[in-house]
Amino acid sequence: MATPAPIPVAPSRRSTLGVEWELLLVDRDSGHARQCAAAVLEAVHDAHAGHSGIVGELLQNTVELVTGVCTTVGEAGEDLQRSLDRVRRAAGPMRVDVTGAGAHPFSRWEEQQVTDADRYSTLIDRTQWWGRQMTIYGVHVHVGIEDPSTMLPIMNALLTEAASLLSLSASSPYWQGEATRYASNRSLLFQQLPTAGLPYQFDTWADYESYVTDMLTMGVIDQLNEIRWDIRPVPAFGTIEMRVADSMSTLREVLAVAALVQCLVEDFATRLEAGEVLPRLTPWQVAENKWRAARYGMEAILVVGEDNAEELVTDHVRGLLDRLAPVAERLGCDRELAGVEDILRRGASYQRQLAVAAREGATGRDIVRHLVAETEGDVLLGPDGRAGR
Repeated sequence: MATPAPIPVAPSRRSTLGVEWELLLVDRDSGHARQCAAAVLEAVHDAHAGHSGIVGELLQNTVELVTGVCTTVGEAGEDLQRSLDRVRRAAGPMRVDVTGAGAHPFSRWEEQQVTDADRYSTLIDRTQWWGRQMTIYGVHVHVGIEDPSTMLPIMNALLTEAASLLSLSASSPYWQGEATRYASNRSLLFQQLPTAGLPYQFDTWADYESYVTDMLTMGVIDQLNEIRWDIRPVPAFGTIEMRVADSMSTLREVLAVAALVQCLVEDFATRLEAGEVLPRLTPWQVAENKWRAARYGMEAILVVGEDNAEELVTDHVRGLLDRLAPVAERLGCDRELAGVEDILRRGASYQRQLAVAAREGATGRDIVRHLVAETEGDVLLGPDGRAGR
């Protein structure tokens, strides 16, 4: 075993946050994914003398909106809205629409073009068939950790809620045009990569450093950010990053999930300060919860305690909202956190997509139109195209 190399943690202000939203570029006429990210990014650059906050991703059908370091979820929302508006203005003349989902309802992975960049070429070269299938899209939320010694305990505690976050965001019920009967096919596909999926639960920072050193020594990774866990520490930013969520079609859903993550991390930090032992599930319980959330979404029955106590995810999330209400008020994200209740009431994206598909004569193109309409209006729509109640 190699001698562990120290991994310093950058200073970060507590509960600051950053949000990354991967968006799909679709042809306005056919609904297929369009391989035009380079052209969109160039148009944004020309119009705005740069495109800070709007970047390319693995595939040429994707752009990613990345906020700066924000104090509140509302600030992150304003940042994302500005970037979204810029992308839509750039893409519109190309007859390209923008939306969010964990996976495209019917475009085929073998038709998608990989972005020409060394990091992506290395990924595809190593992972081959599985890597080429990564036509998937997510939302990532960073939350600042002021005290590095609390990073791993908070991360382990956040794993107890990973399935709730996945259920709320689940938006990939289709794969290559086939109804998978999974709420989030994306999450199970992504974990096929060798350093993706659920993280190990380390007890000490030295254990984490030892793991990273071994991965680097064996050539499993060349740099730290190639560890693509569902929840991971990001020492360079001094943050915990939540990556388990599917991409979502509306900004309000993205902000609702971001608010829930921010509140959970702040709550865990506060409880640690008070000397409390944070909740923790065994690895098998965390894995089982993830599978249940991916399969059943908002109908998942989750393991909520080490004693194997179980609770319907919707009941569990409502309990979380009650408990976190004072935290949300203190952080100034109570309005965005209320968006979680909207998801509970109107259904997660996978449910709304399935409702559209259930209409007589509906096609995959209708599902794409539905997703685009939700993104444009920032509203959760029913199968008839009207806002739900």
